[in-house]
Amino acid sequence: MSAATTTRSRTPDPQCAEAVEFARDAAVEAAGALAVGEHLGVDVDGDRVVTHYFETQETAYRGWRWAVTVTRAARSKQVTLDETVLLPGPDAMIAPQWVPWSERLRPGDMGPGDLLPTEADDLRLEPGYSGEDEPAPNSALAEDRFSGIAGEDVAIEPSGERMAIAPSTERAQIASVADELGMGRVRVLSRLGLNLAADRWEKEFGAHTPMAQAAPASCASCGFLVPIAGALSQAFGICSNEFGPADGRIVSLGFGCGGHSEAAVMPAPPVPAPPVLDEFSLEPMPLHPDRTGGSVEESTPAEELGHS
Repeated sequence: MSAATTTRSRTPDPQCAEAVEFARDAAVEAAGALAVGEHLGVDVDGDRVVTHYFETQETAYRGWRWAVTVTRAARSKQVTLDETVLLPGPDAMIAPQWVPWSERLRPGDMGPGDLLPTEADDLRLEPGYSGEDEPAPNSALAEDRFSGIAGEDVAIEPSGERMAIAPSTERAQIASVADELGMGRVRVLSRLGLNLAADRWEKEFGAHTPMAQAAPASCASCGFLVPIAGALSQAFGICSNEFGPADGRIVSLGFGCGGHSEAAVMPAPPVPAPPVLDEFSLEPMPLHPDRTGGSVEESTPAEELGHS
């Protein structure tokens, strides 16, 4: 430290520290006599600058205090007022730090009729192909762009150079392919958006959940899995088992539950054969039985019937 360097003393200036009544009068003038309580202490703010603290009697400001800063000029004995403010103390009840709505929003907060705006440079989205920036072949914009002839396949650059462009039929084919690939929108999910969505889905219905660890098999071999399209189709699908824990939800192919279609297949009960009716042959049945047609002949001695 050089000899020219000076340091501030943390010892309060005696005259400023003793100006308690002067500071109280300033607080009373600002808030009223009923709002200013006892003197709480002083803080040193700098050379010949001291802040006096007074308890506030306002019931709505519990723990707050009146801060009256006084000072005096060098080689002057007169103490002057700097400012009087109401500041929170260590035990004051204060509002939490303000957080922007975009950071306060949580999943499930949106209700019917709510609108959630997205930023123009949202990193979760990237431009798609909607064809909105392509003028109609018979529009005035097309005539200005295509050398004054609607539908011509040559564009006139500002430099006057003629440049070939894709014909209208080819642009229609591009739009059709974009729609088929899911790109026919103004903005689509970027790689970051896909990764964030995959992380959320994997956390709730992924291979590392307790349900999946206890499952007899994974969703990749389940008959209730509905495939999805796009890049995430290699890792996710939709569960359609109404009795499963993830019915109608996106699930990881490594997820599983006890409702797997092949976990416990119940055998079909046996079906009895239908009765056979012979409708082509007849069996004669006598109306009056023949008494001589029995199995016991008359010459056979009678059998004991066991009666006493």
